Amino acid sequence: MSNMDYHLDDEQIQPSSKIGCITPKSKIIISVSIIALLVIVLIIVILVVTLKEDSEKNKTIPPEMDFSDFVIINDIIPEIVTELRYYSSFNFAGVHIDGYEEPVALMTKEAVEKLKNVSKYFDEKGYRIKIWDSYRPQRAVDHFIRWGQNESDDLMKPYFYPDLTKKQVFDGGYIAKHSGHSKGSTIDMTLLHKINGTDVDFGSGFDFFGSKANFNYTNVTDEQKENRIMLNRIMTENGFNALPEEWWHFTLKNEPFPNTYFNFPINATIIRLGINNYNFTSM
Repeated sequence: MSNMDYHLDDEQIQPSSKIGCITPKSKIIISVSIIALLVIVLIIVILVVTLKEDSEKNKTIPPEMDFSDFVIINDIIPEIVTELRYYSSFNFAGVHIDGYEEPVALMTKEAVEKLKNVSKYFDEKGYRIKIWDSYRPQRAVDHFIRWGQNESDDLMKPYFYPDLTKKQVFDGGYIAKHSGHSKGSTIDMTLLHKINGTDVDFGSGFDFFGSKANFNYTNVTDEQKENRIMLNRIMTENGFNALPEEWWHFTLKNEPFPNTYFNFPINATIIRLGINNYNFTSM
């Protein structure tokens, strides 16, 4: 190298102040862009999760398992007495019936709203409603059918169908492959005297398969006839249709699910938890 001195100005050896410099304004723009991107990503994740949950819900919960319109009757009308015969063994089959996991009575919200007025009326007249059955899952009806196929099982015949064979019970329409109870707005009921808790006399017991259960059965006392007329009148005046063959049986007029036979079990826990918190796959 020569001995000649090379002199460079400071301006020549200093990097430009504009190269690689991020201004405060640029920082703000970048930060806003990152936040916006994160928000978009979050929205996409939420949409994907929601769509997946909806898909799983529609996939795993068919209409007959959707109890979202049902309520526990005693939660709304606490004064009503329940004696669910199919939860016990005192019924025509003589055993606890499938689907009755807890001794609670369920109905659609619409039916219970009408039943409140009925209960209020009878309470003022010195009576209490007693429920024998209300919502009945299809699995319970299926149990009835299996019982009917076993001709040797006639344990409860003297109490519920003394004059009929099992075949006549089914041929007569007392039991069918589907029940209006499974639609959620039908009730089997009687009355109690508030003063002493005894049953009002209607001339026959619940689920008696025979003409004695007919509303218009003539071989009853005047008191029994008057009681049947009273119950029938109050129920029909408050929005229910009566079944002529069974003085205790009433169905809400214009019931909300006329074509759905529900099949979820009678269980207070799942009703109170809500449909999105219960695993139906175990059923």
